[in-house]
Order: sequence, then C-alpha cells, then structure tokens
Amino acid sequence: MNKARFKIEYLPVAVRDLDEMFDYILKDDHSAAISLLDRMENDISKLEDFPELGVVPKDDRLRLMGYRMLVVGVCIVFYVILGEIVEIRRVIHGKRRYSFLI
Repeated sequence: MNKARFKIEYLPVAVRDLDEMFDYILKDDHSAAISLLDRMENDISKLEDFPELGVVPKDDRLRLMGYRMLVVGVCIVFYVILGEIVEIRRVIHGKRRYSFLI
C-alpha cells in the first residue's frame, strides 16, 4: 500500500530567493548554478515522501512557528508542514543570519 505523498508549494518570496541565488552564481559559474538548482530540486522533492526530513531549528520562535530546516549544500531551506502540504517559505545561504524570518 502506498502512503500519501505530500505536495510541495513555494511561497513567492522563496521563489525569489532561488532566482536571486541562481542569478548570483550564474554570473561566475554557469555549471555551478545549474548544479545547485538540480540539487535543490532533488533534495526538496524528498520532502514529498519524508516531510520531517529537515531538522527543527534551535531558535525558539521558529520552532514554535513550526519551521523545519533542510540543508542543501551551502543553502538552508526553511519550510513548514501544513496538513499534506510542505510549504517552502525561504531559501537562504547558510552563512546568512536568518533572524529576519522572525
């Protein structure tokens, strides 16, 4: 028996995050930009079957808001699980502070 798959949805700001990251890397290295997007797509798609794959943030407020974090290379994907939907809220570089989320 197959278990239900979760649907992945991106907030517009998360799409913008990905676009900006891709454009920035593309300026220096086309193949690295394509590789990053491929890895993002592959790793994020795993959330369809394993929505709790990402870790719960240490930050109390993010944790209370139901956020999870998936590390993809040098990036962090912030998402929440809403019923049968995995909502991708932000995608940022791992060295960037993410206190702006709260």
